Amino acid sequence: MSRFGRFASLMVDWITTSTVLHDLRDFDNRGAWDRFVSRFRVPVVRFARSVGLTENDAEDVAQESLAAFAEGFRQGKYDRDRGRLSQWLFGIAYRKALDHRRKAARGRAAGSSAFDALAVAQLPDEAALTASWDQEWEQALLEQCLEQVRREVEPNTLRAFELTVRENMDAAAAAELLGVNVKLIYNAKHRILKRIRELRSELESVV
Repeated sequence: MSRFGRFASLMVDWITTSTVLHDLRDFDNRGAWDRFVSRFRVPVVRFARSVGLTENDAEDVAQESLAAFAEGFRQGKYDRDRGRLSQWLFGIAYRKALDHRRKAARGRAAGSSAFDALAVAQLPDEAALTASWDQEWEQALLEQCLEQVRREVEPNTLRAFELTVRENMDAAAAAELLGVNVKLIYNAKHRILKRIRELRSELESVV
């Protein structure tokens, strides 16, 4: 077997989003809730931080947003034909983040309506917020995919991918650095990119 080996035969700890959400319908399944939070918490926290909330407030926004999302999903309020799952979660996170900004402003101003209005006025426009959310969502999904890929491939395979894709190194230079044939560099890059696309699809596929 070459130094790059092959993909592992087992996909360890990988659960599709459809499975995560299906299991979430069971109110007594604590593991389902934990998996749900693990999958969706990060982009909500990062989004809340991007609109000016403190770390603690951002964590509160994430907890409240995910709880509201879970309740709505259990009640059948999500309609995949009306939009992506991420956009439904964005709407919830946006409202929760705005509530926290208003509360913070009222606290500073002892109830002044002027500060309450300022909390809203200082928000970026909707297009900018949507772009910020999309960026955080995509980054979180990529990180989850890469974490799974790390479980499935040998270290040198992953390193070849990181050198050529994430560090933008020339394939020939990466091959020389790792002491392998340049063809193996291209193969590693192709296989990991293909696997990431597969995992990425599973993360947003809701059936």
